[in-house]
Amino acid sequence: VQLVESGGGEVQSGKSLTLSCVVSGFDFDESEIAWFRQAPGKEYEGVAAISNPDGRTYYPDSVKGRFTMSRDSLKKMVYLHMANLDPGDTATYYCTAVGSLLYAIGSPLYLGRYEYWGQGTQVTVSA
Repeated sequence: VQLVESGGGEVQSGKSLTLSCVVSGFDFDESEIAWFRQAPGKEYEGVAAISNPDGRTYYPDSVKGRFTMSRDSLKKMVYLHMANLDPGDTATYYCTAVGSLLYAIGSPLYLGRYEYWGQGTQVTVSA
């Protein structure tokens, strides 16, 4: 199983950035994939999830309306488009997945739900 993120970098406040994640090693169409982030000294926070069987997406209130998660099933890729970024969005962003909803636990933004993790990509938002 592999999840490889890309697209991180440094942007100014108010700008947009799109992260990508290509996955392999499990059935993409049966999986659920989520983006988590971790800022220095803080806990992991789920910022977006997509349930691939039905395409439903989930977001916490902290990013709703600014972040959009999408997918390309043929390419086995997911994307996280982040708009109107602010310094509070600075963190390492991780692409995570659970291979099947049959044994997924918790809600789609629950950290313990995901068994596979990418290496992370850094996003830094400057004021």
